[in-house]
Amino acid sequence: MGIALSATLAANEEIESRRRAGERVLHLAFGEAGLPVHPVLRERLADAAGHNGYGPVAGVPELREAAAGYWRRRGLPTDPESVVCGPGSKSLLYGLLPAIGGDVVLPVPSWVSYAAQAELAGARPLPVPSPPGEGGVPDPALLADAVLDARSRGRRVRALLVTLPDNPTGTLAGAATVRRVAELARELDLLIISDEIYRDLVHDPAAGFLSPADVAPERTIVTTGLSKSLALGGWRIGVARLPSEELRDRLLAVASEIWSSPAAPVQQAAAHAYTEPPELTERIERSRRLHGAVARAVHGLLAGAGVPAGAPRGGFYLYPDFTGLPFGTSADLAAHLLGAHGVGVLPGHAFGDDPRALRVRMATSLLYGETTERRLAALAAPDPLELPWISASLDRLAGVLSRLGAGAGTPGGR
Repeated sequence: MGIALSATLAANEEIESRRRAGERVLHLAFGEAGLPVHPVLRERLADAAGHNGYGPVAGVPELREAAAGYWRRRGLPTDPESVVCGPGSKSLLYGLLPAIGGDVVLPVPSWVSYAAQAELAGARPLPVPSPPGEGGVPDPALLADAVLDARSRGRRVRALLVTLPDNPTGTLAGAATVRRVAELARELDLLIISDEIYRDLVHDPAAGFLSPADVAPERTIVTTGLSKSLALGGWRIGVARLPSEELRDRLLAVASEIWSSPAAPVQQAAAHAYTEPPELTERIERSRRLHGAVARAVHGLLAGAGVPAGAPRGGFYLYPDFTGLPFGTSADLAAHLLGAHGVGVLPGHAFGDDPRALRVRMATSLLYGETTERRLAALAAPDPLELPWISASLDRLAGVLSRLGAGAGTPGGR
């Protein structure tokens, strides 16, 4: 089938291997939230350690009710019976593909696993470029023609997938764009899978967030998890909100044959998290501020070096364009950054981009410190950029960008 190890996981393993060998690597390649587990969640997990039964395939009632409440507080009426839990939203996203059937529209660029999962599920991705500055959604001006053309050639295009905010670009599609995409999905009879795992990490909550489920609730599936907002990636827990009982039943059939049920102790801790107690909402607020401050600082360094990149609006990603440097592909550029400068990034081709386009993804979330103490200090700092270990990383990146420009003209072709 030709499916390789996930590019993000492969890059992380290579960089950790280099670090163990004594190399100094500025790790901008892995999208881990980079923060400690909140003590209240550690306590909840420990208290639930005796829960060793499989439990319902859809997840324990406490977690489904808590997740339903999470969405209700965001203006999406949700019945616990429409919620399905899984071992990470990644598993749920994969399970949805065979449950829906047919091919799926993917924005370009998009997260590395979407296309690979589609191929594993026997579907074919239909790539549609995102509009400028609004990653994570297919361009509405291109969407209908792409779907109708594919259908005219015999393809069964049944769904489209969006990411709000986006990985890899760190941008957020505006309300008008989301609304138009949802309207087109209705006209084209497409189900929408809305990956909203970064929703609670929109840097400016007042900026507004529109989910396709607000516009087309009858055809929108929403997935999320705790790996980003509460830095629980290794716990592997996610939830999905389904628009119909029929689709829920199909997803449960897939889930019953793949993961049976999520880990019982983790479900208990996650149920508490989704009730959003004050100590956890405060942690998420601090995380959002930290992610935004460091991502904006890196964006400023890129802008100062003449490297175009969309302004980050959520999560901890940037997607700079190094057009003008003397490299044939984004993989060549990423290899040079790691080998010659000790900076780990992911090449744009891993996200479905043109390999010849010199775009890479930078993840800023592992710059907060190597120890729990430093990461907690970063969370608490009024200005995390003043912390010496963060400022040192930014200075190092600034030096690399300067050397790149000096060696091959100004990045970005300016």
